Amino acid sequence: MEITHQADYALRAILYLARLQPGQRVPTSQIAADNHIPPSFLTKIVSQLSIAGLIHTSRGAHGGVWLARSPEELTMLDVLEAIDGVVILNHCVEDPQGCQFSNDCTLHLFWENTCGELVSRLRKTSFATLIKGKEVPATV
Repeated sequence: MEITHQADYALRAILYLARLQPGQRVPTSQIAADNHIPPSFLTKIVSQLSIAGLIHTSRGAHGGVWLARSPEELTMLDVLEAIDGVVILNHCVEDPQGCQFSNDCTLHLFWENTCGELVSRLRKTSFATLIKGKEVPATV
C-alpha cells in the first residue's frame, strides 16, 4: 500500500501551513517552491482541500492560502480523506458482500482490524503533534 503523490503533497502543504502563525496567508507559489510540489498539481490539491473545508483561499494582492482550523484540530485522516476518499486496505473492508470469499474468509477480519488501527492512528495524529515531532504510539 502506498499513498498517492497527491495525498503526500497535500499532507506536506497542510504541515507547511500549520507551521505558520494563525491566520497567516501564503501564496500557493511559495508553498509549491518550498515543498518541491509542481505548481499546477498544487492548484488541484488546494481546490480539494478548500472544498473539504480544511483551508481558506483568497485571490488578489493580499490573497493566499491559510488553515481553516487550528493545527490541533486538523488530522492526517482529514487530509487523506479530502484527497483520496475513505481509507481502506482491501475492497472487502468497505463492501463485505461484494467479495466472493465473504462467507468463509479468514483474511477479512485481519484487513478490517488493520484498517481500523490505521484509521484510528491517522485520526489521532494532529498537525500540532507532527509539528512538535511527537509520535502517536501504536495501539499494538
